[in-house]
Amino acid sequence: MDRRNKTEIVAFHLPQFHCIPENDEWWGKGFTEWNNTRKAVPLFDGHYQPRTPLHEKYYDLSNPEDIIWEMKLAKEYGIDAFCYYHYWFDGKLLLQKPLEIMRALDERIDYFFCWANEPWIRSWEGSKKVLMPQNYGGEQEWKAHFDYLLPFFQDEHYKKIDGCPILVLYRCNNIPRCNEMISYMEQCCKKNGFNGIYVIEERNNFQTERACTCSKAILDFEPMYTLTHGRSKLVRLVNKIKTALFNYRTGNELLVFDYDQVWNIILRRKYQDGVKHYLGAFVDWDNTARKGRKGTVIRGYSPEKFEKYLGEQIKRCEAYNSEKLFINAWNEWGEGTYLEPDERYGFANLEIIRRQK
Repeated sequence: MDRRNKTEIVAFHLPQFHCIPENDEWWGKGFTEWNNTRKAVPLFDGHYQPRTPLHEKYYDLSNPEDIIWEMKLAKEYGIDAFCYYHYWFDGKLLLQKPLEIMRALDERIDYFFCWANEPWIRSWEGSKKVLMPQNYGGEQEWKAHFDYLLPFFQDEHYKKIDGCPILVLYRCNNIPRCNEMISYMEQCCKKNGFNGIYVIEERNNFQTERACTCSKAILDFEPMYTLTHGRSKLVRLVNKIKTALFNYRTGNELLVFDYDQVWNIILRRKYQDGVKHYLGAFVDWDNTARKGRKGTVIRGYSPEKFEKYLGEQIKRCEAYNSEKLFINAWNEWGEGTYLEPDERYGFANLEIIRRQK
């Protein structure tokens, strides 16, 4: 198929939408992210909440039919790959069932993993209680982790670069002996017929720059990198004043940002030579479904704006030799950033992806 541009569109994917015993214990029987989205309420005039999937398709990702539906939809509209979140806690796995089901299916989308290596905390309630700690072992744990990942790496649909399976690391600066761990996985990959491992570090709200010399590249996780680190002192001050006035009028404690402003900062960013860099994008942002009046909202989204900014970012990908553009996200319903169809905009975001092809 001829393509108007050569940039691969990669969408982050949350495999959370199914019940697990741990979430039953922590949040109540039958809990999934849909519980949060259903109970969301508008907090100010024009606030788009709750966010409802088109035709109320509250899917269950422990159901192979729903996994197939997602993958077919993504491929039909031009998503080149999913970057699935992978949850590993010193040998303990969470939310792995959809990924294991997906790997066994005959037809599937290309994909790779982002190890979301952070502890799970009751932060949605404003608590700092740790539900699942993120501890790091040494070589024995590295081996166990690699052994789990290997069948995925060996899957023909698992994306490689130069014969190396891709692995995104969410918080490299939080991993003790991270270079040693990457080197260990590099050798394990070579022993199993690969050319090594292609580790991509994230720049996000936790990490501003590359932290490991053994990684191959970095990517910008948007909009969190820009909201946390990408704004000037003057922009921060003006936004703080505007937010205070907004919260005074509406009775909230929100962090409020402007959609156009955030995107304009992203599109003006320059990248240094010598470090491979993958660019990021986002659809929208509103996590009040999780955090209520203390959430973060980016105001001003429209499909027309998203199409304009996405098109400009794809052009920048080509200019900076970023063969992949990482979009946040395919299905982050609790954070208000998703490509999947909803009741208000239908298939608008997916149509935008298809028009970029």
